[in-house]
Amino acid sequence: MKTFERKILPVIMRRIQRILAQAEISAMKLGLRIFQRHSSRTSTYHGFRIDYTDNLSFYMECKDIFFHQIYRFEAHTSTPYIIDGGGCIGMSVLYFKSIYPQARILCFEPDDKLFYLMQKNFETNHISNVELIQAALTGSDGSAYFQADESDQGKILPLQDKGKMQVKTVRLSSYLTTPVDFLKLNIEGQELPVLQEAEASGMLRNVREMVIEYHGWADAEQRLGDLLNLLARNGYRYLVHDFDAETCSASKPPFRLRPATAWFCLVYAKQVSSC
Repeated sequence: MKTFERKILPVIMRRIQRILAQAEISAMKLGLRIFQRHSSRTSTYHGFRIDYTDNLSFYMECKDIFFHQIYRFEAHTSTPYIIDGGGCIGMSVLYFKSIYPQARILCFEPDDKLFYLMQKNFETNHISNVELIQAALTGSDGSAYFQADESDQGKILPLQDKGKMQVKTVRLSSYLTTPVDFLKLNIEGQELPVLQEAEASGMLRNVREMVIEYHGWADAEQRLGDLLNLLARNGYRYLVHDFDAETCSASKPPFRLRPATAWFCLVYAKQVSSC
C-alpha cells in the first residue's frame, strides 16, 4: 500500500491531470470555430484571469507555453532572473510565475494595445517583481516602424516599409549587466541581430540558458545556420525543435517548399559550463 501511495498514485494523478489539460486545450480549439478571431474576451486559464483580443494567439500560447511547456527550465534558485523578449499579453510571464512565483522578470513589448493588456493581466492576477519596458529588442537603440495586428505576430518592418506605428528600439546588451538565468526571445525575426549585438558587446556570456523562436519568413534570408554558429562559438550547446504540426506544418513531411513557405522552430541553448 505504501508503495502504491509513493510511486504509483503520483503517476496516475499526473496522467489524469494531463488528460484534463488536453481536454481543456481541445475545448479552446473548438471555440475558435465559434468566436470571431479578433474580439475582446476574458478567460480563466491555469488559475489566471486573462484579457486578450486574438482568440487564435491565445489558444496557441496556452497550448505551447502552458501545455507543452516550451519555456520550462530548471532554475538553481527560487528567485531566478528572467528576461522575456516579446511579452505580448503576458502569457509567458504568467507561466514563469506559475513555476517560479518569486522570479524576477524583465519583459519587453512594443505594441501599444498588447502592452496595455499585459499590464492589465498582471494587475488582475497580482503579479509582482516584473519590470515592463515598452520597446522592441533590436540590434540598435533608436526607433523603427512596426506592423501590429493585435496578435503575437507583430514585427519590425524594413526601412522601406513604413508601418502605421513607430516604436522605440533598444539593445539587449544594455540589460545583460548582471547574470541572467533564462532568456526568452520571440521577437519575430529580430533574434539574430539582437544576439549578434549582444555577442559583440561581450555581454552574451551573462546568459546561462535561453529559448529562441527562429522565424523563417518566406521573404527573408535564411539565417538559422548563423544563429546556431553564434551560439556554438559563445560556448552554448543547443537543441532544435520544430513545434507540432498545428503550429508549424511546413516542417512536417511530405515536404513542399514553395516561395511563400514560412516556418518556425525553437532553439534551446545552455552554456556548456552549466550542463
